Amino acid sequence: MRYITIEGVDTAGKSTQIDILKEKYLDAIYTKEPGGTKLGESLRDIVLHKTINSPISEMFIFLADRAEHIAKLEKKYKNKNIISDRSLISGIAYAKVLDIDRLIELNKIATNNILPQKVVLLKLTYKELSDRLKAKSNDKIESRGVDYIFDIQNKLEETIKKLNIENLIIDATKPIEQIAKDIDRFIGFE
Repeated sequence: MRYITIEGVDTAGKSTQIDILKEKYLDAIYTKEPGGTKLGESLRDIVLHKTINSPISEMFIFLADRAEHIAKLEKKYKNKNIISDRSLISGIAYAKVLDIDRLIELNKIATNNILPQKVVLLKLTYKELSDRLKAKSNDKIESRGVDYIFDIQNKLEETIKKLNIENLIIDATKPIEQIAKDIDRFIGFE
């Protein structure tokens, strides 16, 4: 299994770049976290639309989704190229309830120590993030504010470095076509 993840906060352009990859790499498997399985869709809905009083509960819901997701990928797609919209990297960055080392440990348990081989991080400036969030309707997590989301972006980068995964960090304000070329060169599918 060749496992690549595209990371970034909402509005950074992950979906746009994944759509471009889908046009080029027709044989790859495309998935997402949270919500890449039937169970995951239900869990994602709970987190985004239900009242959860405990950040620990929210974290464990995402860990359950991640465990189910990785088990599916490992079982069904062992010999495939997999491109994921988010991964445990986001799970660690968004969970602010424990220190990063403890979060990494819990996420490695959930993924059976399966990590992406490569990660692309689409990174926004504070101003651009603020402008993009103002221009859309925000879900429960995005409604926590620009400072909260910008902090998550910083934690994404910190997590990638801590996990020591081969990475490409891209200025998400660059033209879409240039970002797509950079990603294609980096992932190197043939």
